[in-house]
Amino acid sequence: MHSTFEQMRFYLHTFSRGLCSFSNLPRLLALPVLATCLHSQQAIAQAKKDPPKGPKFSADIAVGFEYDSNIAVEEVDRSSSETDYALTLSAGLGLQQKLNDSTKIGVSYDYNQNIYQDFSQVDRQTHILGGNLSMDLGKADVGASVFYINSRLDGKPFLELYRASPSVSGFLSKKWFARGAYVYSDKSIQDRPGRDAIANAAEADLYYFRKGLRSYINIGYRYRDEDANADPLDYSSHSLKMRYIQRIEVVSKLAKLELAWRYEDRDYRSETISISEDRADKRHRWRVDFELPVLGPGSAIQFYYGYSDYNSNLPQSDYNQAITGTRFVHRW
Repeated sequence: MHSTFEQMRFYLHTFSRGLCSFSNLPRLLALPVLATCLHSQQAIAQAKKDPPKGPKFSADIAVGFEYDSNIAVEEVDRSSSETDYALTLSAGLGLQQKLNDSTKIGVSYDYNQNIYQDFSQVDRQTHILGGNLSMDLGKADVGASVFYINSRLDGKPFLELYRASPSVSGFLSKKWFARGAYVYSDKSIQDRPGRDAIANAAEADLYYFRKGLRSYINIGYRYRDEDANADPLDYSSHSLKMRYIQRIEVVSKLAKLELAWRYEDRDYRSETISISEDRADKRHRWRVDFELPVLGPGSAIQFYYGYSDYNSNLPQSDYNQAITGTRFVHRW
């Protein structure tokens, strides 16, 4: 127990130092970031005096199949107009440690793999390593998260992304909850240096809990500014999302239904030579997810359908895509 506690103190100290070293955050975020840094140092001091209970572990594993109506690689604006089937695999591990009554730290690892029947060149494997710190300040919660994402196509390096995000959240009333966040990301794409980019985004989410977690609505907005190495790929965007989650009883089991819509309007700032004008994209995404518990506790079968409608004046980025799938998942 003592060695585990010492490790968690080290993780928190390293994480808080990294957060406090961000020097380019907007002034609007100075208060939540400062509170995070100061409170995390206080949590370390308190944890030395009163060691918390052991860490809480979680894990999940899933396997499934899906049908893709248009094999595409969105990050490089490529679609094939070809259909294919894929085997999907995923697994996740999580560890959460309370440092005191108001402070928690967590680390996580997620693995995802898509293996296509015919188009092995777009077989995708993704590794996600994350860390988060959250603190209850009474009327509001202050948090911060960091992620490293590494994605491979056909077994070869493809995408690397670093993401950091401080956030503030809290209940506005008994049924209304709000969250605001700043997101910094730095991505690089193998053999395509012009697409390497740094992005800054501001996000706001509002939740209305009709019946607690059994039924609620989420509405969100995001403004994103992406600065790529190649000027024609610089853009700013406005995004909207709406989600409705409803848990219902099916054969004496509590199933979960989620309906989601996302819209993004991208405005590119420089002329794209191939079309002799500034590129403009409007993207709609719809998704339906249904999860039904099966077998014992922690096991469920999921069904999902997603449809994307990408409208663009750049021909290779103007396409539709539908994905239908099912998977079996077990959580510990």
